[in-house]
Amino acid sequence: MPYVAGKRERNKAANRAAILEAGRQCFVEYGYDAITVRDIIRSTDLASGTFYNYFPDKRSVFVALMESRMVGLTDRLTQIRRSAGNMRKFIYGAYFAAFETISEDPVFYQFIARNTPVVQDIYNQSIMGISVSALEDDIRDAITRGVFPEIDVEYLAAAFFGVGFEIGRSLAKR
Repeated sequence: MPYVAGKRERNKAANRAAILEAGRQCFVEYGYDAITVRDIIRSTDLASGTFYNYFPDKRSVFVALMESRMVGLTDRLTQIRRSAGNMRKFIYGAYFAAFETISEDPVFYQFIARNTPVVQDIYNQSIMGISVSALEDDIRDAITRGVFPEIDVEYLAAAFFGVGFEIGRSLAKR
């Protein structure tokens, strides 16, 4: 018999989701530095103390929002890159998947672009660092498989990421 969440569990999930959505809206509209936990909770119907039942601070909301989208995208990109038999499929497949994700949810990309300094600040502690590390690992794998020639992996990953970020910024604005 399938598991059915109880009322309390459903309520907790709904509260967490409300806080995340309010945080997303605040971060996109005002930017990370301009808002407080109080601003996030005011954007919900929840009591002010409820926030701390789910998150210790606004930074954890920001990271949770990033992780909610980036984990799936990183896994998808890794699968595409690892199955690519040539350089064209590696590059085209990864960019296509990334840009498709941006067009499906441009607000998420606006969230990242609006808060780039925060993303850079937590870069190595967040999913963005994991995404770039996964890209570097996939490039190393592609070199081993003969898809790419011997090349500086860190520079190539930075170039791929930078190009994708800037094209994504333009795509999200449309």
